[in-house]
This record gives sequence, C-alpha cells and structure tokens, in this order.
Amino acid sequence: MSQTLETRDGRSVLRMRRRLAHPPEKVWKALIEPERLAEWFPSTMDPELRVGGRVEFGFGTPGTVTELEEGRVIAYTWDTDHLHWEVRPDGDGSLLLLTHTFDDRPGAASFAAGWHTCVEGMDLLLSGGSAGDVDVDDRALHEQYVRELGIDVPDVRQAPDGWHVRLERQLTRPGAEVWADLRTAWPGAGAVLVADEPKALEQEAGGGRVRWELGEGTGHGARLTVTWTGPDPADRDTAADRVPALAARLSRP
Repeated sequence: MSQTLETRDGRSVLRMRRRLAHPPEKVWKALIEPERLAEWFPSTMDPELRVGGRVEFGFGTPGTVTELEEGRVIAYTWDTDHLHWEVRPDGDGSLLLLTHTFDDRPGAASFAAGWHTCVEGMDLLLSGGSAGDVDVDDRALHEQYVRELGIDVPDVRQAPDGWHVRLERQLTRPGAEVWADLRTAWPGAGAVLVADEPKALEQEAGGGRVRWELGEGTGHGARLTVTWTGPDPADRDTAADRVPALAARLSRP
C-alpha cells in the first residue's frame, strides 16, 4: 500500500491507497455488509446505510455515517476518529482509498500497519480465501511505517536556558520488556537521577539529562516518550540524531 501522513486543522490525516484485483461492486460489498466486515475489519460493524445513520461496532461508542455514495464512498465516525473509504474502477480491478483522521499522531504507524493487514485480509477474502490467513510480520511492518511516515523525527527546540529534544514513539514491545533494556539502551549513560519502575527513568547525559517515560500505547506495545535536555548548543544535533536511533533499538526484541 502507498500512504501519506499530514496535519489538517490540528488533526492527523493518514491516507492509504491499494489496488485490488476485484471489481468495484465486489469491494463495495466488503465495505458495507456486516457478515463480510466481520471477516476483515478490526471490529464487528453494522452500518445503517444513510447519511446520519448509526454505525454499531463490536467495541467503542457507536458511530455516525457522514457520507454515502452508493457503490463508491462510505464515511463514518468511530469514537473520535473518522474513516473515509472510496472505491474507484481501475481497469479490471479497483483502487481502494482510505482516509483516516485522528488525534494521536505517534500512533499513526500502528494505524497504518493495522489497516495494511486488514486490507490484505479483505483481498484474501475476496479471492475466496480466509482473511485469517494473512501472513505479515506485525513488528517489522510497524517499524517500516514509522520510517515511511516520518514519525521518528524528534521535536527540537532552543530556549534561553538550553535545548530540548523530545520524541514520542509507539513501540512494538510491552513496557515491562522495554524497562529491562532501558539502562543498557546506550553506552555511556550517566548516573541515574530518577527510577520509577516501570514508568520513568532519568539519567545524566553529558552536561544535560535524558528522561525516558513509558505509558500505555495503541495496542502494539508501550508508548515511549524521550526528553533530552542540555545547555550546550553543540550537543543538540547529536541528541537529535541519537534519540530516534535509541527509540528504534528499544522497539526491537
């Protein structure tokens, strides 16, 4: 699948595109029929096919149909998220386009990997197979999307009292596993200043300090927030380069 991630009106917008070797009418049924949705969608789903119609999910609050064009477009809310599906003819097959709008930008790779797997399942289903036979490496796929969507780039700021490098990163491992590796995540880490297992670890780092925080993630693993601060501007770029690499190391088993 091809994909892009942008920010619009303060929210994250993930766009994914996939060509399927199935006619549009067949793909459309997979998007609206509850018995088919139950095979590949991440939840059971029963949409009332009219604008303003209620959408029942297997978990979370019911959604609302926001757009409907028979055979081509269906869009609806799911909790605070918005999903817009479009089917276009493409030769003897179809183009399937998904626009997913949400607030949790660091979770974008999890969403992208999840939809990638779901659409793979839909493709198998439409080919006469089982959506449950999808064979993907979930962790590798997640890390691929982290890189491709550019969500491993830290926020770097300069203040009068020094610099600040911060990265919030979804990991593919549970917090307990990550905590065990934190103190050896990088050679040369200084004295431990704060150790609140398994939530936070703060260490000296050169003339500054680095703080690691672990929280609840989007389902694939823990959410890591790394904040590195220091007084010397000469160290800022080094920190900005090292933080993504350190976070990626912690995401690998």
